[in-house]
Amino acid sequence: MATNEKLVRQSVSLPARLARRVRTLAEKSRTSTNRVLVDLIETGIESKEAEKSKFFDLADQLSATSDPVERNRIKEILARMTFGE
Repeated sequence: MATNEKLVRQSVSLPARLARRVRTLAEKSRTSTNRVLVDLIETGIESKEAEKSKFFDLADQLSATSDPVERNRIKEILARMTFGE
């Protein structure tokens, strides 16, 4: 998080078990629970964006390839990404 960004106060309710895990992470890294939550949220957003990018890259590969074996492999990967294992 850049220091010149405008901060917005946001209230979030966490399940007790998750709140304990966040506090434990904060204690281990000697930082605030707020910092841990911000880091986790940023990491989660980046992960979702990377997953979306990978999906579209695979979709592009699927449309570009004419090899039936490769097409099936890519289709299986896309199906797992979409519907799970």
